[in-house]
Parts: sequence; C-alpha cells; structure tokens
Amino acid sequence: MKKGTLKKVLRYAARYKFLIYLSMVLAVITALLSLYVPILAGRAIDHIIGKGNVDFTIVSSILLKMIVTIAIISVCQWIMNKANNKITFQVVRDVRKEAFERLQILPFDYLDSKQTGDIVSRIISDVDLFSDGLLMGFTQLFTGIVTIVGTLMFMFYLNFKIALVVVVLTPLSLFVARFIATRSFNLFKLQSEARSDQTSFVDEMVGNLSVVKAFAHEDENMEYFDCINERLEETSIKATFISSLTNPGTRFINNLVYASVALFGALTCISGGMTVGGLTIFLSYANQYTKPFNEISGVVTELQNALACAERVFALIEEKTETADSAKAPDTFAPSGDVKFDNVFFSYDKDKKLIEDLNLDIKKGQRVAIVGPTGAGKSTLINLLMRFYDVDRGDISIDGINLKDLKRRQLRDNFGMVLQETWLRSGTIKDNITLGRCGFTDEEIIEAAKASHAHSFIKRLPDGYDTVISENGGDLSQGQKQLLCITRVMLSIPPMLILDEATSSIDTSTEIRIQKAFNRMMNGRTSFIVAHRLSTIREADVILVMKNGRIIEQGSHKELLEQKGFYNELYNSQFA
Repeated sequence: MKKGTLKKVLRYAARYKFLIYLSMVLAVITALLSLYVPILAGRAIDHIIGKGNVDFTIVSSILLKMIVTIAIISVCQWIMNKANNKITFQVVRDVRKEAFERLQILPFDYLDSKQTGDIVSRIISDVDLFSDGLLMGFTQLFTGIVTIVGTLMFMFYLNFKIALVVVVLTPLSLFVARFIATRSFNLFKLQSEARSDQTSFVDEMVGNLSVVKAFAHEDENMEYFDCINERLEETSIKATFISSLTNPGTRFINNLVYASVALFGALTCISGGMTVGGLTIFLSYANQYTKPFNEISGVVTELQNALACAERVFALIEEKTETADSAKAPDTFAPSGDVKFDNVFFSYDKDKKLIEDLNLDIKKGQRVAIVGPTGAGKSTLINLLMRFYDVDRGDISIDGINLKDLKRRQLRDNFGMVLQETWLRSGTIKDNITLGRCGFTDEEIIEAAKASHAHSFIKRLPDGYDTVISENGGDLSQGQKQLLCITRVMLSIPPMLILDEATSSIDTSTEIRIQKAFNRMMNGRTSFIVAHRLSTIREADVILVMKNGRIIEQGSHKELLEQKGFYNELYNSQFA
C-alpha cells in the first residue's frame, strides 16, 4: 500500500470532518451496543436454570432490552451508511472535478504524448474503482476497529487468561493479511494499466473505424486486442487470486482463535470459574472479535485496488501545468496585426532539432503563406503563434508585446482558425456555428453560412439550422464539416486569421468560391495560410518556404518562381 497515496485520499476526506466524526461516533455506538447484546443473552441463559425453573419475568425484560438495543443499532447503522456514502461520493466528485480541471490547464506536450483512452480511463474507470474501495473502507473500517478494541476490553474484564490466548493468536491473522496485501498492490496496478491500454485501443479503433475498414486491418486489430485482453485477463486473475487468499487465510486463524476460546472456556466452566451464560458471552465476543478481521482483510484487498487506481488519478492531478499567464498582461488587447519572430528556437523532442534561429517580420494586413514538405515545421509555427507550445529560446511578439506577456485567452480571442481537422460537438448546426456564444442573430448566422457556401446544404437538412448532429458531425461529409468550421470564422472575423489546409476536404468548384470569400475576409487582416496545394496561395503577399525548421526562401509567388529554387520545384511538381 502506498502511504503517500493514502495520505492524499485522507486530505480529500478531511474536507468533510463533520460527516467523518458523525460516522465515527455512530460506529462506536453501534459496536458498543453490539457488544451489549451478548451480555443480555448470557444473562437470559443464566436465568434459565432448568426444566420448569425459568424466571420468565426477568427473561422477558432482558428480551425487551435486546429488541430495543437491536433497533437502535439498526438506526445507527443506517445513518452511518448514509454518512459514509456521502463522504465517499463527495470525495470522488472532488477528485474527478480536480482531475478534469487539471486537464484544462495541462500543456499540449502532455496531451500529445498520452493516448486519449488512457486519460479517459483515469478520470472515469479508475475513479469508479477508487470509489468502490473507499466506500468499503469507510463502511467497515471504523466499525471493525471499534469492535476489535471493545471486545478485547470486555474479554479482559470477563476473564484475563482466556483473553490473553486471543491476543497471542491475533498477530497471526494480521501477518497473513499484510503478507498478501503487500503483494497484491503491484498486481492491481498492472491490472489498472492493462485496462487503460484496452480502453485507449478501443477508443482509437471506434474513432477511426472507417480507416480500419478502408485498409482491411480488422484481423490485425483483433489480434492486437486479443493480446491486450489476454494481458488484462492474466493480471486480473493473478491480482484476484492473490487478494482472495486474504479472506480464507484470516478465517483459518480466526477459527483457530474461536476453537481455543471454546476449549479454554469449557475447561474454566468445568472448574467452576465461569457460568454457562458467561461462556456464551465469551464465545459470542470471540466471534465478534474475529469477524472484523475478515471484513478488514476484505477492505485491505479492495483498498489495494482502489489505491492503485487512485495513484494513476493523482499522477494526472499532480502533472505539471502550463505556465501561468503573466501578471503584466494588459486588461484589453486589440492588436493591429504586426507579428514578429525574433531568433526563435523550438523542438518537441529536445534531442531532435526542429526550428532554429527563426526570424520573421510580418506587417499588419499581410497575407503570409507557409509551404514546404511534411515535417518542415509549418504547423509548428502556428502552434507557437497560438502559444499551444512556448518557444525554447527567442521571442514572438504582436504589436511589440511578447506573447508571454499576454493572457492566452486574450491572444486566442484575436485569432480565427480554420484547420484541416474539424471539430464539431453534439448539438444543433446553429450551436456548432456559434459555439454556444450569445449575441448573434439568425440573420448574421445565415449571412455567414452563405459567405462560406454552407447555407445550401444546411437548408436541405431535416430541421435546417436547428438540425441536431452527433459528436464529430455524425452523417455530415468531411467537406460539409469543414464548411461549418469556415462559417464559424466568417461569423465573427477577428483581427488575425490562421487557415491550415482550410479547404482540403472541399471540391474544387466550391473551393474557388470560398477562396473569393476568404480574400474578402482577409482584406486588411494579418493572415497565415498553411497550404500544400500551391494554387491556393498565389495571391499571398509573402510566401515562406520552410524545410527542416528553417525558412529557406521568402517572397511573392512570382519572385519565388523566378528564383528557380525549392519553391519552383514544389510548384512545378504539382503542375507538371
């Protein structure tokens, strides 16, 4: 068991001190009253002296007390369980909320390096399993500990010698539980990791099922899934088998304790040192004393699984966040659009160089096209400009203000982006165009859709702009999805634009019309256009030709063709 992880869990639980104290008080009351019931039963037995010689008045009084006591125990247990449930699920809610909040401020390098399914598994599956173990811990741990302590006190009070036999044999049960628990934690951790791998793979396959079928990769995927599934099966069997040894192991020791108490108690009764009722009380206490050890051993097993899952969740919560926004950030930021890269160095992997000593000076209103082979650093330039990643060295500034001296939201509110990868969420077409923002009239939305040439296909949908689509666009074609993303930018045109293969999924005739709309939209706005189809960037003011993270050529379309360099080769390769 990881002590550090358990301390973190207890810190979350400490927020609900009142419920914890209430649960502990009720656990004490429940345990003590449960120990009082055998005393009443023993007294009743002692008043049943023999055939025809029963004191019914006293026995009836004792039975009434037993009924009242059991009723109070039941009420206390109900309230205690309700309090424990509240503690557990409030802790789980807090952990899950904090994990999701941390996810919002994690740097992109963490998100890019982790599988989506792994992150989902941590926040959903691992937290669910963590809650199961935590609930069992709160429900049984307090009551079990109080019961053990209480029964020991009563047994020492009744008969010191027999109680001593119980105390001597108890460490055997604890040793067995500890021996097994220390070995089951690592197995449960491996089980959690295998489950995460399985979730990640299923998530990836469901999200890319069309690609899998297009390449007839179903059999290979089944083989890989079977491998993960078998690994999960193997780790689960081992973890469950090892942990399940705890209960029978402790039960054996507990039965040994019970048998010892029965033997020594019977001998004491024969010698006249104890009544039959007293022996009954002692045997009942011995049973009550050993029962919590079985329960606690089960709790310990569940806690191993819970803490293994909690450790993965806390690893996410404690992951290093992106750097905080600067305290020097201005209250308002309305840039004209002058952008400057000054001696910029950056690489995703610090052992592999990418962008080195990049210098750019872009004036307001310029249309800047970025071209080059795959992996040249085109999209990386956009990532740096949007501060998805921070530069390793050098500075990027807008209107003379360093990006690091701006709030990320301020910066990104001034950019409109249309990317090759579309992003749509569950909701109406209108919601996906406005992204839930208020202040746009239906006329403005329709005008933007007409400008992007999306209006015609939206009108053909069953409910027009109120048609509900599923996540990622449902039955919409890739081109229609991209038109909706273009409509977003057309609706609220910011001072700067980024078009990263914005028309890659659109047919040629529609692309020509959208390019005209883009030209009107880009008029007077600083624009960055990433393109592989060089026919779409002929009108750019400046074309940056990138290769291996460096700008090797720079100029207008005509100037670059005249240079007979790398751009000329790229252009002619597309129109040869």
